[in-house]
Amino acid sequence: MKSAARKSRRKSDPRLADTRVIAGSGNVFIDLGFDEAEARVMALRVELMIRLRERLQEKGYTQVEAAKRLGMTQPRVSALFKGTWKDFSMDMLLTLATRAGLKPELHLAAAAKRRAA
Repeated sequence: MKSAARKSRRKSDPRLADTRVIAGSGNVFIDLGFDEAEARVMALRVELMIRLRERLQEKGYTQVEAAKRLGMTQPRVSALFKGTWKDFSMDMLLTLATRAGLKPELHLAAAAKRRAA
């Protein structure tokens, strides 16, 4: 029954019928309408979280073991693994990355010049 309801909704809702493909910017947060500076910070936080989760999984740690090694609680590790990026500042993620045996480094590049319209 659910499947039939979904199909009929798809046919009747014009937003769901739109099959156009729009190229993204490469940063989902920019695509969602965030300011470019804020979007870059959010993307960096997400990247840090992904790398941390990968590192902890490579080591084979349970969430409890990871919590002990990182100096945090298991529920916070769970939030990290779920990608709850709003719960972690950039500073905290850099600290956790270092505690996990990663070596965070900062590389800055000049922004590309924008063309005048």
